[in-house]
Amino acid sequence: MKHGLLLITLFISSLAFSQTTGSISGKVTDKDYNDEPLPMVNIMLENTTKGTSSDFDGLFKLEAIEPGSYKVSFSFVGYKTELVPVEIVAGKVVEINVSMGPNAAALDEVVIQTSNKRESEVALLLDQKKAVEIKQSIGAEELSRKGVSDAAGAVSKISGVSKQEGSSNVYVRGLGDRYLNTTLNGLSLPSNDVSKKNIDLNLFSSDIIENVSISKAYSSKFYSDFAAGNVDISSKDYKGNGFFDLQVGSSVNTNAVGKTFKKSEGTGYFGFYNRYDHNPFAVVLSHQVDPVTATSPINTSIGASFGKSISFNNDSKLSLYGTVSFNNDYAYREGSNIDYTNVEKKAFDKAEEFEYGTTTTAMANLNYKIDNRNSLSYTSLFINSSSDNVGYFGIDGKGRNRDANLNTDKGFYQMNVQFNQNLIYVNQLVGKHSFEDFDLTWGVGYNKVFAHEPDRKRISIENYDFALDNDPTTTATYYNNVAFDNQRYFQTIDDDELNGRVNLAYTINDAVKLNVGYNGRTKERSFENIRYGYDFTNSSVPVSSVGNISQDLSLNNLMVNQQSGGLYQLNVVNTFPGLSNVNHPGLPENTYKGNLEVYAGYVNAEINATEKLLVVPGVRVEKINQKVAYDVINLGSKGNDGIASEETIALPSISLKYGLNEDQNLRFSASQTISLPEFKEVAPFVYESVSQRIGGNPDLLGTKVGATYVNVKDVSYSKILNLDLKYEWFMSKSELFSVGAFYKEINNPINQVVAFDATGTQRYFRTGDQARIMGFEAEIRKNILVDDNDETLLSGGLNFTYMHTEQDLYNSISGTYSVSFRNDKEELQGASPIIINADLNYSPTFGEYKPTANLVFSYFSDRIDALGSGQLGNVIEKGLPTFDFILKNKVTSHLDINLAVKNILNPTVQYIRETKQGNILVTSPNGKDVSDYKKGMQIGLELKYKF
Repeated sequence: MKHGLLLITLFISSLAFSQTTGSISGKVTDKDYNDEPLPMVNIMLENTTKGTSSDFDGLFKLEAIEPGSYKVSFSFVGYKTELVPVEIVAGKVVEINVSMGPNAAALDEVVIQTSNKRESEVALLLDQKKAVEIKQSIGAEELSRKGVSDAAGAVSKISGVSKQEGSSNVYVRGLGDRYLNTTLNGLSLPSNDVSKKNIDLNLFSSDIIENVSISKAYSSKFYSDFAAGNVDISSKDYKGNGFFDLQVGSSVNTNAVGKTFKKSEGTGYFGFYNRYDHNPFAVVLSHQVDPVTATSPINTSIGASFGKSISFNNDSKLSLYGTVSFNNDYAYREGSNIDYTNVEKKAFDKAEEFEYGTTTTAMANLNYKIDNRNSLSYTSLFINSSSDNVGYFGIDGKGRNRDANLNTDKGFYQMNVQFNQNLIYVNQLVGKHSFEDFDLTWGVGYNKVFAHEPDRKRISIENYDFALDNDPTTTATYYNNVAFDNQRYFQTIDDDELNGRVNLAYTINDAVKLNVGYNGRTKERSFENIRYGYDFTNSSVPVSSVGNISQDLSLNNLMVNQQSGGLYQLNVVNTFPGLSNVNHPGLPENTYKGNLEVYAGYVNAEINATEKLLVVPGVRVEKINQKVAYDVINLGSKGNDGIASEETIALPSISLKYGLNEDQNLRFSASQTISLPEFKEVAPFVYESVSQRIGGNPDLLGTKVGATYVNVKDVSYSKILNLDLKYEWFMSKSELFSVGAFYKEINNPINQVVAFDATGTQRYFRTGDQARIMGFEAEIRKNILVDDNDETLLSGGLNFTYMHTEQDLYNSISGTYSVSFRNDKEELQGASPIIINADLNYSPTFGEYKPTANLVFSYFSDRIDALGSGQLGNVIEKGLPTFDFILKNKVTSHLDINLAVKNILNPTVQYIRETKQGNILVTSPNGKDVSDYKKGMQIGLELKYKF
């Protein structure tokens, strides 16, 4: 009873005190960003100790102020400090709204600060706290601190996200490329790779990234093809007086250093190939097979960025940000390459690969602020990425091939010289317009991709052990079972995409905001390839020199006719009318054209049901047209065909955010989404690497009239139920603790499956009725040590994800292709049960010298890379830990000297096939052409100067 009386007394006292004091509330906005909210502004009541800071919505509140006259100070680094006089009256709330602009005298010091709102860890935590949907972001500040050089590395630091070693594949909550979407500034991006739905995130260097966010819970503004999440890259822009930065760096890989590197003949240092205008047949006749020696394997990076703003008399402003960069990378891998399905077909216990990769990036961003309510932004992005691989397989003379002519147990050898180049053009125009009760945002984008694999050379040799025995009486021999055992291969892909979005936000009242919008995209892909095979005159043509294959395959040794002599003829599969398939140019061997059209309208409402509860119901109606027309050789007379589907779907969603208090949120989200098959999963073209074959399956878009099917449904998409529950505690402006649980139910899921036959071709099938995913996530970011100014000295972060997956499997599937399974249940392909990311950051200050040391760790556990069929076991990608050390040295206000040591643990990358005889090392189409290899440590130094 006494305690109750005490509480009542305290309540009455506080109520009485509030009637004798006043308060101030309001909003701070950024004059240069269309009066967008300005977070983290320092707000002080002069000559008092009372102060606060604005939140991510720019809102603030100062309470319990004695009546009287005061001045309120609004300050933010790089902005002109505003002093606002105010008269406080007892029991009243004074509203102050301030629009702040840059301080002209400090503009040169604010190159980063003025855009800090969307780059800093503090601002992005505020964004996460206030966000309507469940999402996480990583900004340029954190990318720089952790030494992350691209968007793929960025997202892999977010909880529940992992990156596949040896490739660009990113997995979110165990779901890979098929279940993800990638956007730039909210507009869809194309894929740069025939085998991918999403663009390679490695291509987006940190120079062009302001932040990267992953929305794991669905919102009706996203395309319906959503299961794991949407990755959105926000490009950098600039507001300020002008700056110019220059950076150069160099690094070495401990595996590559000291090696004599090889690369394709005809490719340049900057990753360009200049023979696309020539007919492939002419290239085969005029250019050599052998690779050439590359420059010393020292990695180089160079980049520059600049910005400038021009103000006009009517308060409008034109701002320009530009960046250009180039970096290359030398990698050396030594491991094995084994082709094992139901039996061992081909095996190289000793193999090596030399890879030279380049990325050239150029981006320009023009932002025109028309006035405080209207702005336009134009972004143009160009990326050239290339990968030059030279592989030697069976270098110890012990390579095996069960189809060899001379010796099946040893001496088989292959050389693969392969260059891939991707040219990507992205152009976007975005508008923002603010009215009294309406906010209108819109965007339109056009994307163009050229993805080339020009002049891949693959040579096969028997009795290679004779080339190593120093016996002049023995010699290696060209393997010649079929004309294409020794070949030149050419492949081109063209992608065109036009996309757009518009959203009208109408604030009905303080409690309800309505969003009505439209998304649309139309995408077309054209693919073709052609091969020329060296058909030797007999089955035992000797190799003059294994280091000079071009000597034997020169134009002088081409057999023009039966009487002319020579060592070989050139064969092609498809001929021009009236020409033979020997020693003549040919038509493409395989082609397909894919079309995707999506038109969607949506509506959602942000309803503040109570002061603490935000409810966001939404619905999206989407019309989807998909079509793939193909002409391929592996289906024989059925190879010239196509498949199409047309669907109209309605997808509901709802999300709830309950503010337990100012620092803690409880979130719930439920939605219905779908997953569409990718072009490469549908088109039945088979791509053959050194020991792997992978192709598509048209049955993924449905069935055809008159055909006989077993367990093939007439469906063109997978329907997905998504449930998310999350608790967030924002312990301070830079500290976070969160836990969450999620559940997904995928009907008619697609899996990558290895055929139980001699070829072992991997294809895509709807393997069962349903797959289920249950998971748990936890994350903590904590300041361990702070200095006297409450600035962080030592901080750490840890996120952990555990998942349980299970899917039903049919006993058998029969359609265009057939497959069977021995188990009726299995884990979901690509799902790691455990994912861990952790980092430790130390940031002391010594005058102008401000070093930052980071230890960064990531781990994913074993996961299924491809399902086995028949009596075959699964292909497993073994789990990997990675550990990096990054040292950022801000020596002066203008000079940074940075050191990075990456992949310190240097784990072994392995893919294994589960068999009754035990685990067997194999390679994967999702990885490199070798398995059981170490990447080596990467040690690099970077200098950055700010003018």
